[in-house]
Amino acid sequence: MADPTFQRYATAGHTIDRGYFDEGLRQHMLRVYNYMGGGLLLTGLVAFLVSTNVALMQTLFGTPLKWVVMLAPLAFVMVLSFGINRLSFAAAQGVFWAYCATMGLSMAAIFLVFTKSSIALTFFVTASMFLAMSLYGYTTKRDLTGMGSFLMMGVFGLIIASLANIFFQSSALQFAVSVLGVLIFTGLTAYDTQTIKQMYAEGYDRDSAGKLALMGALSLYLDFINLFQFLLSFLGDRE
Repeated sequence: MADPTFQRYATAGHTIDRGYFDEGLRQHMLRVYNYMGGGLLLTGLVAFLVSTNVALMQTLFGTPLKWVVMLAPLAFVMVLSFGINRLSFAAAQGVFWAYCATMGLSMAAIFLVFTKSSIALTFFVTASMFLAMSLYGYTTKRDLTGMGSFLMMGVFGLIIASLANIFFQSSALQFAVSVLGVLIFTGLTAYDTQTIKQMYAEGYDRDSAGKLALMGALSLYLDFINLFQFLLSFLGDRE
């Protein structure tokens, strides 16, 4: 079966050698994964370093400042998602790295709840699952668009259920949310990888291609972080 990504590019009025296209796609995906990996590394370093500073942890999570720490990552995501076309590539990169750093501040709290060994174990389990599903999304000839639409509806369901459980404090509902969260973000990893691959086939100028790689990295970063957090509820040993 012909690669639908290449076919999509070829029918858009472009004439291009298949080998050249494949090499360009590999370079694009490598750029995406490099951004994502760098973002995860920054998040992990910030989270760990902050967790070792008792005074800073007390300031961040023992005062109303905790709301700023919790909501700041969402603000950065919204800036990137809705303002990417108005930002220069350099500015978009700055927002991305700032987002990853503030996410590290927010995730420092997990060191107060879970043991370091179980956090490390969960990270490696998450990485294994992520790599397997991302590879599937990259190599499969199956169109995952329908699955992606269904999974996005599931994300909204997760958000509503999580907000509701703030008031109900139901352990059964929390367990159900965690199970569904693992399934949904595992599937989204494959879907987002395929989407990044297909969007490359549209053809972009140098600046737009950089932004495209950055947004692809952001989507995979979010998949990884959410998968990690939901898995931690199962695999994490509490302090």
